[in-house]
Amino acid sequence: MTELRVALFTGNYNHIKDGVSLTLNRLVKYLESQNIPVLVFGPSIENPVIDHNGELVVTPSIPMVVSGRDEYRIALRFPDYARERLEEFKPTLVHVATPDGLGYKALKWAQQNQVQLVSSYHTHFTSYFQYYGLEPIEFFAWRYFNWFYSQCTHTYVPSQSMIDELADHGIDKGMKVWARGVNTALFSPEKRDMDFRRSVGFKDDETVVTFVSRLVWEKELRTFVESVKNVQAKNPKVRAMIVGDGPARAEVEELLPEAHFTGFVNGEELARAYASSDVFLFPSHTETFGNVTLEAMASGLPCLVADAIGSKSLVDDGVNGRWAKKQSIRDFTDKLEWIIADKDRMKELGEASRRMSLNYEWDKINAGLVKNYREALSMPKPQLKF
Repeated sequence: MTELRVALFTGNYNHIKDGVSLTLNRLVKYLESQNIPVLVFGPSIENPVIDHNGELVVTPSIPMVVSGRDEYRIALRFPDYARERLEEFKPTLVHVATPDGLGYKALKWAQQNQVQLVSSYHTHFTSYFQYYGLEPIEFFAWRYFNWFYSQCTHTYVPSQSMIDELADHGIDKGMKVWARGVNTALFSPEKRDMDFRRSVGFKDDETVVTFVSRLVWEKELRTFVESVKNVQAKNPKVRAMIVGDGPARAEVEELLPEAHFTGFVNGEELARAYASSDVFLFPSHTETFGNVTLEAMASGLPCLVADAIGSKSLVDDGVNGRWAKKQSIRDFTDKLEWIIADKDRMKELGEASRRMSLNYEWDKINAGLVKNYREALSMPKPQLKF
């Protein structure tokens, strides 16, 4: 049996704390716990925000200068020192997590050296184009993605709904679900803290509607703001809490001056914020999975999400929350009113969320990925294509 030695290529591993970087760090930690050698290649910055797991070989990158989002970086090259470290490592499987310039070079290296090649789809890139005026290149982006993922033996996708979406664009080779997990001990209804609620100005009989994510407009912050304001106009006991930070924060504070903003929090503070809420409202339709939705579910919250890929794979409409039409402020308003109108129903929805979240445990999910890795090793190796 071929030894499993994984070379992981990614566009984000330690310089931004988001769903992609956290997922990949958990994977590397799990692989090392199973004595599976792993080596990571990707960009970084001088003072990264994540104390990353495993060995990271830093590759050259440039800021993504799009509408102020220069905290993201684009890895363009695979320099000689990185190539030498890769060849010294002797991987038996190359996993490309980002189809950027570095990912393209990794794909070609795997083909040239007859090393098994797999990929994962973390970011639904084309769903962001409308926010940055990039719609004219969407056709060409899909052409490139179709070519890129067709080269890979497997592509690991967070949800079945995302697989279906990719299939609509002709990307259907070797698709496997690699879901996301949640720490159900950390994120738990038991972390509810009434003293915390009172300390930030929430009264015991108020209903706290919470948004958790990086504060950028493509997360549909405006839909959150307007939906909450519409409901507050009829019910002044509805309050908003916004957890996270980002370039849109100042504008959102002006739009919702009565909301409580926690800023960026993690660990126990984040778990407390979720559990001390009453409803989770997340209108984003750009997610491939929705890690924050799963954390809210584990915290025992009814979840109101967009009827879109990713989120709808987690929320069962009418069972643990509701779906609303994406970008429809009116539908989000109506569904939020429905959720909060009946306290007993809110409790039932929240309890269903908690039960459903228990099916998502990280070790179990990453063990399934390793099983898929080993299956890939037994399959024909990638052919050199141009």
